[in-house]
Amino acid sequence: MKRYSKYKSSKFKWMGDIPESWTFTKNRYGFIKSNNGSNTDESTPVLSLTTKGVKIKQNLDFGKSSESYIGHQLVEVGDIVFTPRDFDQTPILSDVSKYFGCISNLYIVDKTKDNVLNHFVNYYWYGLKYSVNYFKNFSHGMRFSFNRFQFDEIPLIIPPLSEQQQIVQFLDEKTELIDRLISTKERKINLLKEQRTSLINQVVTKGLNPNVKMKDSGVEWIGEIPKEWLKSKLKYKCKIIGRIGYRGYTVEDLVNEGQGVITLSPSNIVDGELNLEKRTYLSYEKYYESPEIILEHNDIVYVQRGSSIGKSTIIPINHPEMTINPQLVILKKFNCIPRFIYYFMKSEIVGVQTQNQISGGSTPLITQNSVENFIIVLPKTNQEQQQIVEHLDSKTKEIDDLVQLEQKKIDLLKEYRQSLISEVVTGKIKVTTDE
Repeated sequence: MKRYSKYKSSKFKWMGDIPESWTFTKNRYGFIKSNNGSNTDESTPVLSLTTKGVKIKQNLDFGKSSESYIGHQLVEVGDIVFTPRDFDQTPILSDVSKYFGCISNLYIVDKTKDNVLNHFVNYYWYGLKYSVNYFKNFSHGMRFSFNRFQFDEIPLIIPPLSEQQQIVQFLDEKTELIDRLISTKERKINLLKEQRTSLINQVVTKGLNPNVKMKDSGVEWIGEIPKEWLKSKLKYKCKIIGRIGYRGYTVEDLVNEGQGVITLSPSNIVDGELNLEKRTYLSYEKYYESPEIILEHNDIVYVQRGSSIGKSTIIPINHPEMTINPQLVILKKFNCIPRFIYYFMKSEIVGVQTQNQISGGSTPLITQNSVENFIIVLPKTNQEQQQIVEHLDSKTKEIDDLVQLEQKKIDLLKEYRQSLISEVVTGKIKVTTDE
């Protein structure tokens, strides 16, 4: 990529030099402070700023923050919608709206002046977020937010209008290409995960020998199983324990790191594996009050309530002290191979039973009694169970390695996308034909 022939100081160390022909100013001088007015019609489309940009909300019951959208600010086509908070969490700050509608008054909605291209500014803000993390580093408060005055003070670079147009055209083409590559790899990952699920389901219900004699399981939606296998219930193969029925806890029992032990929640189960990036700690006092639900190697945790109902994972050999929160139950004290049950809990047989047993309204629930009575099928001998486990460990690792490889490629593409936008909108590389 080429560089501009002449640069000047931006007056900000974190920004560095900018092309000599570009104007360095502030947001307040790039926008027309006009007010579109407030919504007065219940039929007005309701907009939301999503990771895919400004979209029309199709389900007004999901994430609804008010009983009525009367009074929300109006958005016109071409307006920039900017979120002034949560900069540490949101992957997208703004978008140029393609739709007319109304949106929460928490957003900042603006129109650019004649010499400022709305799509250029949108790319520019994205560049600031991912080049110097400006919005997080220069924001205020627990939620990393800006008020209107602080928003107006955000530095703004304005190239000549013709250059803005060329930059937008270049970035539109490049980001579209990158996004297509990312989508292709995401589809490949989904296919690999489907392959993994299909493999597990086949092996834990039919075994490894394709020529084995089969018998009717006696359950229509299970079908045939190997002749020497057993049909049983989960409660006959392990003990199932939940926090409800033992000592519960309140928010007052939660402590800081170093003052207690990890209490697992559904968010600690990611793609069927234990993930401790997000940690909540329970006091040692409450932890030792319930020794029955202290987690041990090869225990299985299963989500019995909430939006993640049905997820499960197994506790590895090297793990910190842990217990569970009330959304989980523990499977422990097995009289079979625990890891076989770990794989079986991912099968369609358990999936069907989970869905059939869900009750509750806004918070889905499957009772501990229902989990205990899950129908399972398994080989009679621990030896055959272990053979299946070793086979699945090997084959799923091959698939998981491929998934990780594709995910690394996606991460690199996203990093390149971020870097490209940042370098172009701050003038570090030149994509225009004019000097």
